[in-house]
Amino acid sequence: MEFSQKLISWYKNNKRDLPWRNTINPYKIWLSEIILQQTRVNQGLSYYYKFIEHYPSVKDLANASEQEVLKLWQGLGYYSRARNLHATARIITENYDGIFPVDYKKILSLKGVGEYTAAAITSFAYNQPYPVVDGNVFRVLARIYGVDTPIDTPEGKKTFNGLANKLIDKKQAATYNQAIMEFGALVCTPKNPECENCIFNNICAALINQQIELLPLKSKKIKQTNRYFNYLIIETNNSETFIAERKNSDIWKGLYDFPLIETPKKIYSFNELSTYSNFQQIISKTAKIVLKKVSDETKHILTHQKIYATFWHISTDKTKSLEAKYKKINNSSINNYPLPKLIENYVKSF
Repeated sequence: MEFSQKLISWYKNNKRDLPWRNTINPYKIWLSEIILQQTRVNQGLSYYYKFIEHYPSVKDLANASEQEVLKLWQGLGYYSRARNLHATARIITENYDGIFPVDYKKILSLKGVGEYTAAAITSFAYNQPYPVVDGNVFRVLARIYGVDTPIDTPEGKKTFNGLANKLIDKKQAATYNQAIMEFGALVCTPKNPECENCIFNNICAALINQQIELLPLKSKKIKQTNRYFNYLIIETNNSETFIAERKNSDIWKGLYDFPLIETPKKIYSFNELSTYSNFQQIISKTAKIVLKKVSDETKHILTHQKIYATFWHISTDKTKSLEAKYKKINNSSINNYPLPKLIENYVKSF
């Protein structure tokens, strides 16, 4: 237990004052954990406050529309988190009368809640001895104990979960879990860790064996695909344009963007773009089209994808067919809709 006691002592003297650490309300803890998935604390903090203000309880969140939730989430990315958050709030309201379950397995069964999040909620809210194992914990344990089993394999997960279970202080589960994550966030960082000031530098296997940059190991590298998006901003004489809700299983489901033509390569001219069949499905062949402006190419990076987007501003004399497929809105009202960050950034220049 020397490891856990040393870690807890460090935490009490060095922890950041974060709002979700000052509560045992499982709703607020769950909310913070979902927001902080794939999101830095500095970025997530303002969203946490916004959600607590708009939806003080699970029932308040459940009673909101999905579009309202997505709009409040706008800019955080990984929008499936917001949809799962909303769906789970409704499940808790309908099945548990708005009271967050206490049992680990029931929490784990909730939509969008994995083993890490379930452990975080049960330990932080109820002090149950379930160890959290996230990216910070993988890194701390891999380096200090010299574990070179890849973290993204079944064997690796089993190894790290077993080690985490041995190390957790069962009487102070909440504090221990917060401590090891905070240590990974502040000291044992992915790059340029503070090894000179580390309380474990005398026993750290990675430091002793000069493996800091190597651990933790992953068996797979993320492959990124390139995608080429061509957006048609179709302007009418009444300062209106057309948008659509993304409803398929692709990125940004539930958000709105302009009529889209995705092409296998970069498009250099409007004439070239107009030859694509999906362009002709949007704009009638007999329509008169005026190209008013074309944007510079914008690169937008997601975890597995690089999107190269170009915005083509056009006007046309035929919009009847468009009104059947797309939502016609006033240009000034576009920010009332939940938008991908790529679209949000571009419309700021309108």
